[in-house]
Amino acid sequence: MPATARTAYERYQPWRPTVEIGFWLVLLTVNAVANSLTTQIDIRRAGLPIAAWEPVVWEVSSSLMWLLIVPAVAALNRRLPLTRDTWRRALAVHALASVAVCLVHVVGMVGLRQLVYRSQGLDYDFGPWPRELWYEYLKDVRSYALLILVFDFYGLLMRRLQGEVHLLAEPDEGPPVEPVERPERFLVRKVGREFLVAAADIEWLQAWGNYVNLRVRGHDYPLRSTIGGIEARLDPARFVRIHRSYIVNLDQIASIEPLDTGDARVHLKDGATLPCSRRYRAALRGRVASEHAAATPA
Repeated sequence: MPATARTAYERYQPWRPTVEIGFWLVLLTVNAVANSLTTQIDIRRAGLPIAAWEPVVWEVSSSLMWLLIVPAVAALNRRLPLTRDTWRRALAVHALASVAVCLVHVVGMVGLRQLVYRSQGLDYDFGPWPRELWYEYLKDVRSYALLILVFDFYGLLMRRLQGEVHLLAEPDEGPPVEPVERPERFLVRKVGREFLVAAADIEWLQAWGNYVNLRVRGHDYPLRSTIGGIEARLDPARFVRIHRSYIVNLDQIASIEPLDTGDARVHLKDGATLPCSRRYRAALRGRVASEHAAATPA
């Protein structure tokens, strides 16, 4: 039962890009200003012959590069989050990505510094590259980890604000009841309202840490469950497991794209693409073929 009044999450959406961009602009600006001031203080204490504008150039060039890097890291984290099911592969990918991020960050900021120094008739000396790259990586890998923590916390906050799913057979109060084996509806609780989501409207499900995200009409609703636990509760005639982290509604499948690795990509009617591992590929094709045969008149 949809409500007429918009929720806090819905009211936030028009402002979301502005808030997200503004957050990083303010954070990086404050960081650059603070680091510039502390570096200038250290230089004066040491009596070094370094102009006051130079630390500003160092910090601003670094912040500008991070401003360009943040969207790429956010996109990678959305594509490969650190969850209970994917953490090994995700951790390896993010470790490699942190090296790439460091290289882009360092090369970019050194290039910007050289441009400014040359405009002043000076040369910028970064120092021995192997030593300085290692030094910068020790800092950048911590910044990379902090980015992931910020993205995950913000994502959790948005999922909580958007709405959390509960099984109707699991009341908050009162004596326990027998669980519904095949629930037809799920209760979604948002800030200020509750409504029902039909199981048939779920397009796909994804394991996300201690939750399973239910995708419904372009929105994700977290259900506190394991992917195996919710799979056992869904109608097997409608839903099929395609990956250790994904379940899809058969009615939403537009096509299956086989890959050379033996895996596949599942293309949905709304344009989304889900991974299908080789373990589930044959069963998925069989189910899709059965559905097609059943829908074709004799």
